[in-house]
Amino acid sequence: MLSRIFGTESEGAPGDGHEQVVLCHDRHSGLKAVIALHSTALGPALGGTRFYPYASEEAAVQDALNLSRGMSYKNALAGLDHGGGKAVIIGDPAEIKTEALLRAYGRFVQSLRGRYITACDVGTYVADMDVIARECDWVTGRSPEHGGAGDSSVLTAYGVFQGMRASAQHLWGTPTLRGRRVGVAGVGKVGHHLVQHLVEDGATVLITDISEASIARVRAAHPQVEVVADADALIRADLDVYAPCALGGALNDGTVPALTASVVCGAANNQLAHAGVEKDLADRGILYAPDYVVNAGGVIQVADEIHGFSFERARNKASKIYDTTLEIFALATADGVPPAAAADRLAERRMSEIGRLRTILLPDGSRG
Repeated sequence: MLSRIFGTESEGAPGDGHEQVVLCHDRHSGLKAVIALHSTALGPALGGTRFYPYASEEAAVQDALNLSRGMSYKNALAGLDHGGGKAVIIGDPAEIKTEALLRAYGRFVQSLRGRYITACDVGTYVADMDVIARECDWVTGRSPEHGGAGDSSVLTAYGVFQGMRASAQHLWGTPTLRGRRVGVAGVGKVGHHLVQHLVEDGATVLITDISEASIARVRAAHPQVEVVADADALIRADLDVYAPCALGGALNDGTVPALTASVVCGAANNQLAHAGVEKDLADRGILYAPDYVVNAGGVIQVADEIHGFSFERARNKASKIYDTTLEIFALATADGVPPAAAADRLAERRMSEIGRLRTILLPDGSRG
């Protein structure tokens, strides 16, 4: 087993750089992974493990850096005592995922001695966390049989729905999607739960997904849902709300000009393809609910599991995503900036103010 560790601590404001990046390689199992720790200012870094067939190691590193930074901001605005981290395993999970590979990965996480706590993400599941935990103490998102909370997509979807309710309140003066047309791009882990909330709230729902099985599952439960050909067709459909719930980068120079929706609020991470897209949305009068704010329900759940899981407690905390989203919209209006910039400011303020407390020496000689 081989790991290379790079320290990149920033001397600037929170979010300027990463504290640590670990490249992991285990030749016998075929494991190649990247663990990125963006910040531990608020506590141990918490974030999932993505298993994906990246085109190159450089692409994997960049994704880990982007995702881990997003986790710092997500955890800060969710009110958690956790910093941000993320890991990616390089390869097609359908082809190379094995017990040996997952356990080798668990040993790399263990070697960080609690600076990073991992959980599920794209390509990894509750059962995988149970395997990783056989070699590692720093795992959450485990199965109920092993003392965990199980599938975190339930509260992720619930939090996104709360963000949509806040968006509706801010834009239309009422916290409901009743009578609105909502397009959900991606109805897998999270998206199909989101559809359930929207249908129950009285919305007209349009969906698309590259998986026919995922579409069939939603249609079986909700036959009134309309299916469109692909994400491009959904973006151009007559919508009030567009909800990207698949992989990141959905909002870019091509899709933003084509959007018909007045609100963008979805579960996908890193929806903005590059800096400046948030201004393009604002210039078009499209209200953007920052992804790392509204999709924090899952990380709220797995963070709660660390301390002994209570679904009711975690759900109550996730319901506050509604209030946080409204606060961000109000700050954006007051400061004359896009909501994404306002959200960053709130997150950075908390990382700075709470992180500062670690400089206060405690009676036992520790710094917390």
